[in-house]
Amino acid sequence: MSDAPLLRVVRGNPDDAELAALTAVVAAAVTATTPAPKRRRTSWWNDRQRSTHAPLTPGEGAWRASALPH
Repeated sequence: MSDAPLLRVVRGNPDDAELAALTAVVAAAVTATTPAPKRRRTSWWNDRQRSTHAPLTPGEGAWRASALPH
């Protein structure tokens, strides 16, 4: 890891709040320009979100409907 600072103030005397605001803006700019990593597609059977979509409702034929896609 480098010992050089990530940001350097070359003029003025900012307080802690101003430095925090500057750091937040620079971090947001870097995050906005960095592409998000591509998500791997999971199979329908391995999709954990599928089981939390809709609650199962008891009743006639409910066991059959529980295996159908939502």
